[in-house]
Amino acid sequence: MKILGIDPGFERLGVAVLEKNKGDKKEKVLFSECFKTSAKLDFNERLLLIGEEVDRVIKKFKPEVLSIETLFLTTNQKTVMHVAEARGVVVYETTRAGLKIFEASPPQIKTATTGYGKASKEQIIKMVKILVDIDNSKKSDDELDAIAIALTAFACLR
Repeated sequence: MKILGIDPGFERLGVAVLEKNKGDKKEKVLFSECFKTSAKLDFNERLLLIGEEVDRVIKKFKPEVLSIETLFLTTNQKTVMHVAEARGVVVYETTRAGLKIFEASPPQIKTATTGYGKASKEQIIKMVKILVDIDNSKKSDDELDAIAIALTAFACLR
């Protein structure tokens, strides 16, 4: 099974595709990136770029499931609205491509990766690096979050 993990954002979008086949001991990262959009662009152009990138990844890797983080409330309403809109573009593109949608809350992701629902960002990053083989030198927090989100779907969909 292939799972597309997305850490939603409009400036930085964490994207990862993981695969696990019968007999595999652990999930394999096929692709991960931190997709960035420029603040110099109009917001609608940034959303278009996000949609195009998600579509490109889906066509290249053919995942069956989207695993995406649910939104959490923040004091900055403008930011949360923009993230919600970017998240909507991702859900639209993946639904259009026929992917099943799995949503996970931050505590679910923390529990699935570390065993503790209130784990720190550092604990999650450390466990992701243990759970999958990745090049430690080039992974951003957004990429690692996307990997953790995909790992959560694997843990919950078994």
